[in-house]
Amino acid sequence: MSKKFSLTSQAVFLFKNLLFSYAITAILLFITAFVLYRFHPGAKTVSLCITCIYVIATFLAGFLAGKKEGVRKFLWGMVSGILYFIILALLSLIFKQDSASMGGNFFSVMILCTASGMLGGMVS
Repeated sequence: MSKKFSLTSQAVFLFKNLLFSYAITAILLFITAFVLYRFHPGAKTVSLCITCIYVIATFLAGFLAGKKEGVRKFLWGMVSGILYFIILALLSLIFKQDSASMGGNFFSVMILCTASGMLGGMVS
């Protein structure tokens, strides 16, 4: 019975952690949109800013997961990064309506989200 409770509490924590990381993503995207509106940078700069936002959000999610769990921190950070990416990919597919819409950086974003979540867990 205690394992089920523990598993449930871990799932709830991961859900809250993902909500936090998406809130951070939303705030950073809002700030980025304002900066982009004011300064009109190029497409490469916009892409770099969005990728950096993903890395920051998953790093923080991994850091929090590692702090909470205390053991196998890298694993919990990696799980946070993977879950963040899966939700990001699903939302991208839903709103863009085709599998090619994620572009050529699908795998690089997947690796960056996973690695930065894992790094966040390791640093915690």
